[in-house]
Amino acid sequence: MLSIALAGKPNAGKSTFYTAATRSEVDVANYPFTTIDANRGITHARTECPCLEREERCGHEHCHDGKRYVPVELLDVAGLVPGAHEGRGLGNQFLDELTNADVIVNVVDAAGATNEEGEPVEVGAHDPIEDIDFIEEEMDLWLAGIVDRNWETVERQSRSPGFDIEEAVTDLMTGFGATEYDVAAVLRGMDYSEDPVQWSTEDREALARGVRERTKPIVVVANKIDVAPAENVQRLLDLDKPVIPATAQGELALRRGVDAGFLDYDPGDEDFEITGEVSDGQRDALGDLRETMREYGGTGVQAALNHAVYDLLDMVTAYPVQDQSKWTDAKGNVLPDAFLLENGSTPVDLAYAVHSDIGDGYLHAVNAKTNREVGEEYELEEGDVVKIVSTAK
Repeated sequence: MLSIALAGKPNAGKSTFYTAATRSEVDVANYPFTTIDANRGITHARTECPCLEREERCGHEHCHDGKRYVPVELLDVAGLVPGAHEGRGLGNQFLDELTNADVIVNVVDAAGATNEEGEPVEVGAHDPIEDIDFIEEEMDLWLAGIVDRNWETVERQSRSPGFDIEEAVTDLMTGFGATEYDVAAVLRGMDYSEDPVQWSTEDREALARGVRERTKPIVVVANKIDVAPAENVQRLLDLDKPVIPATAQGELALRRGVDAGFLDYDPGDEDFEITGEVSDGQRDALGDLRETMREYGGTGVQAALNHAVYDLLDMVTAYPVQDQSKWTDAKGNVLPDAFLLENGSTPVDLAYAVHSDIGDGYLHAVNAKTNREVGEEYELEEGDVVKIVSTAK
């Protein structure tokens, strides 16, 4: 399953974001290192369900009137402080947890109400811009440290006949989630020696930075926009990188309101409806939240998850079925499964995503929307419904 990791300094709102996105209760408090052990939960990317193209909705538990929610893993671990790559705070533990994540969501306190150590200060006292590059730098230096500690092994390998620097570096970086293609692409952009003994510290840092950028893309969440000075939010949004304005606390309030039965709201909606009895205080708070959502197009929590999945990772959603006319599985369930695949994936890739035996026995596929057979080289598009014909059952 695709994995998203929440990063950020302590008290930026990561645990609130996690709780809102997963509806899994974790410790949330106004002091650093509330989170000690990593929390793992299931959240969802949101897309349009193909059932919108049919007369009736599919009725799937993850489809809300045509809004399809596709499961992904969300990881919340301890916050980072300056020097985390050297082990300060819980830095090494945190950074180690990121190894298997596909994408990073950097949660920043847009209100400037926490200093660089994650300690509470007055709203606006800290410049949130300082928290943007900090996460990238700590991750890059941490990975550079791993490269440095293992570089002697590469140097020893270079004494053997047939040594290939690219193969050696690839072996070194695969533990961080890099592929052979990733390493090759990074090396193409570097001017480096074939002799690892000649590599400088700067060369190894450039390698680490390039691999991190390719394997751990980052989207910034400007959190606490409901209490942040307007100029702080605007400066964050004006940065030359993806920044999603958000109120994790607002999203959590909405989801709890839905659970309590007095709100009608689906994650990612730009508005909500009060459907039950609320107190005057609740009505006022909801009114303020509605104004924030209207200004920014929602709470931003779902938007951040969607941006991570569909924009940074460039994924598409495909739906395998057995009955191409009814779009059902063998039990009659309509659009029973949704798979996230890299853009450019083929029906064969989808077959393997369903099961390795299905992929091994792949014969051909049918686009259930057009009722036409598609070739092995066909590139899946967002929302494709596909019947896979395989020798495996």
